[in-house]
Amino acid sequence: MIEFEWLWAAAFLPLPLIALLLPRAVKQDAALHVPFYRSAASYQSSGTNASRSNFFRRLLLILGWSLLVLAAMRPQWIGEPIELPTTGRDLMMAVDISGSMGTEDMTLNGQTVTRLQVVKDVVGDFVSRRVGDRIGLILFGSQAYLQTPLTFDRSTVQTLLEETPLGIAGGKTAIGDAIGLAVKRLFDRPAESRVLILLTDGQNNVGEVTPIQAAQIAAQQGVKIYTIGFGADELVVPGLLFNRTINPSSELDTATLTEIAELTGGIYQRARNTQELEAIYAALDELEPIEQDQETYRPVKSLYFWPLGIALGLSFLLALIHPQVLLWFQQLVPRRREVKA
Repeated sequence: MIEFEWLWAAAFLPLPLIALLLPRAVKQDAALHVPFYRSAASYQSSGTNASRSNFFRRLLLILGWSLLVLAAMRPQWIGEPIELPTTGRDLMMAVDISGSMGTEDMTLNGQTVTRLQVVKDVVGDFVSRRVGDRIGLILFGSQAYLQTPLTFDRSTVQTLLEETPLGIAGGKTAIGDAIGLAVKRLFDRPAESRVLILLTDGQNNVGEVTPIQAAQIAAQQGVKIYTIGFGADELVVPGLLFNRTINPSSELDTATLTEIAELTGGIYQRARNTQELEAIYAALDELEPIEQDQETYRPVKSLYFWPLGIALGLSFLLALIHPQVLLWFQQLVPRRREVKA
């Protein structure tokens, strides 16, 4: 169906008629003398052809003005309603991008890569599978930032996660602030669908609120938090005389992450390599869907350019049939013939 966004613009339709009814100024002697005025005037007022031309010109003027007003009314084609998914979850994902996520203790496709690169790969696949879910993304380091609000546009979430550089949010870890920001973004969503998946490789060492305080607030608001501790337990470091083995995840605060999950009804899981991280996100796919309010979308297509384009074409046609233009062509043709003779 066709609707008009600016229906009030139809009030401009009688404007030319009003202009004709207004009193006209007293004619004065012309300040500009045209050499062929008399011949043009005689051409304009002579015979049946002139009257037909004037009628045709007036018809084009009326039609052109009507089309301009129609374009100003912004006609739109409203398509049939499209139903959006009615089942799914509201998932906020909080991803640690602090400096420690640049540790190269992971293997992906047979190559040694950073923790953040593995997270981008695994979480990206997880997002692509969440058809019908609203996905939101929070990135945190020294500060927590909302990268994408809750949206059905999974491809955008994947792209923004893939393009995230290491350490852009600072080198420290504000787990409490990330939880607080997620609770704020999930506050107006149905209580049964408020889920946060938090991934980190360290411990909270900066921020306005502690992780436990934030988890208590999340529990009061009905936000379930699944925590993931990421990072290898062993890393071989080559030395001058011999290699030594270190624990690159020694700063991981497993106790706090476990308490956060228990306070909110979630689960804490440990991922020491790429395979374990993939298994954790596959297990999170088993979350039960919940019914949400029915939402519909009607595609809108603007049509104003059609009457606008026709009005432009009529203006060119009106210029071609103007008496002075026709007179100019009439005077031009004999000259060309004289030159040929």
